[in-house]
This record gives sequence, structure tokens and C-alpha cells, in this order.
Amino acid sequence: MLNKKFGLFAAVTLAGSVFLAGCGDDTATEGEGGGSSDPEFLSILTGGTTGTYYPLGGAMANIIETETGLDTTAEVSQASAANMTALADGDAQIAFVQTDTAFYASEGSNMFEGEVIDTVSAIGALYPETIQLVTTSNSGIASFDDLAGKKISVGAPGSGTYINAEQLLEIHGMTMDDIDAQNLDFGESQESLQSGQIDAAFITAGTPTGAVESLGATSDVVIVPVEKDKADELIAKYPYYAHDTVPSGIYGLTEEVPTVSVLAMLVVQNDLSEDLVYNITKAIYENTDQIQHAKAEFIKSETALDGIGIDIHPGAQKYFDEVN
Repeated sequence: MLNKKFGLFAAVTLAGSVFLAGCGDDTATEGEGGGSSDPEFLSILTGGTTGTYYPLGGAMANIIETETGLDTTAEVSQASAANMTALADGDAQIAFVQTDTAFYASEGSNMFEGEVIDTVSAIGALYPETIQLVTTSNSGIASFDDLAGKKISVGAPGSGTYINAEQLLEIHGMTMDDIDAQNLDFGESQESLQSGQIDAAFITAGTPTGAVESLGATSDVVIVPVEKDKADELIAKYPYYAHDTVPSGIYGLTEEVPTVSVLAMLVVQNDLSEDLVYNITKAIYENTDQIQHAKAEFIKSETALDGIGIDIHPGAQKYFDEVN
């Protein structure tokens, strides 16, 4: 009899535990974005060490850690496309990405063909990412027409830079088959241009870009222009582009060069709580004076929602609603 009573007691206790555990799980996901599931530390995916994402990411990690108290680290990555996939896979919480790449991910198009990513949302836009077709005076390349048959770096496979290169070639009546395409990151492009192993490189990054500055230390840098009529044609077909210039005075340039740009933005996992993302957004947009990079001047709450083609995280939206 005792054993039977104990067995009944154990069964009731177990059932109660399961019920309470179920209630506990529901509670953990209630509220503003599942606050109880927020991580104890944050990882920000950036890009290569010679691009713009990496130094900005390091500065933002310091700001977030100071303002929120969460351990925050900037990580080297393969940039935009890889960053979207990594966030979707749960490998990080925050990432830099181009606005066009984020749009492709949300639609399941281009490098995300058949793979819609709907678990990532925007914090906000940051600054223009200038598309720079970089070469040297020794190459003899002065226009897109001169690219035919040449060794051209078009960015790491699956990167936003690759798609930018493909679309710019298209507007100029060319395809990847018309060039000898090389899948190099920014640092590899710089080294290959210096050694003469390639003739030019597409680099999509905020100016000044570290890799191009390093190239300018040893070579006469040339930025191939995207003329206004071609820029207009590109923007008409792909409206996430905008007119831009590479300013004179950087890379040893004596005059500005017309080109186009997309926007850099920060994205975040959807399941981070509203409170946490609010605090992250507030930390970044109210402490840009602590970012020692020329692009910091573009990071403003007033323009943070410009050009965003995906959903805004509720925490970020709450912040921008308060200040704008």
C-alpha cells in the first residue's frame, strides 16, 4: 500500500512539474520580445579587418557594453550576406549589412534564392556605402569599357559587393563572363592590386576605406567613375541605389569621382527583447561622438529609417518614435 501511495504521489508531483514547466516556458516568451531569453553577452558581426564595418563595430561594441553592461564583442566576418545567414542561424545577435542585401534576404532573392530570412529585423541605417571600382594608374583602366577581359576582383562569394559588381556590369552592357572575375575580399584585393595580380577591384564600403588607403600608400589610386546617365539607369532599375561621390583629398585623389552607393545598416535577431534593442539603439545613436571614424557624422537618428527595406525591430522603433 505504501508503495502504491508513493507511486501515486510521484505521478501527481511529476504532472505538476510538467504543468509548471509549461507555464514557465510560456512566461519566458511573454512580454516585449522575450526579455527573459536575452543573452548574457552580445556578438556584433562586422566584415574584414580592412573594411569599414570592423572599426565601426569595435567602437559600437565598446559603447553598447558601457551603456548596457552586457559584454559585447565585434567579430570579423565575410560581411553582409554571410552576416544575415549567421543571425538567422543564431550564431550572433547583431550585424552590419547592406540595405540591398537585407532586402534580398527578406525576399529570398539573388544570393538568398529560395531561402527567405524573416527572423532578422533592422535597428537602423548608418551611412552610405560607396561602390568604388578601384584600380591604379599603371592598369590603364579609366572606364567600365576597359574592364573586358581583365582580372577584376568582385568581392567574396555571396557578398553584397558581388551583387553590386554584377548589377553595375549589367548597366554597362557586360556580365561576369566578360571579365576574369576574382572572388577576393578587400584585403586580398589590395594586396593583389599592389602586386599586379589583378587589374581592378570592386569595393563597397564607407569612404575612406582602409584597404584603399593602404593601396594609396604605395600606388597611385584611380577610382573608375559611374557616369550620371549610367547611375540614373541603375537607380531606375534598382531603387536602393543612390548617387554618391568619392571625395577629393582621399586616396590621393585631386578631384571627386561620381559613383553610386547603398546604405550600411545594423540588423538584429527578432527575438531579442524590446527593452534590450531599445537600449542598444539608444546607446549607438546617442554616443556617435565616441566613434573615431569619418562615417560617424552620418549616423543620425533623423535618417536612421531612410532606405530600410525590412521590418524595424520594435525596440528600435520605440527609440526613434521618442526622439524624432
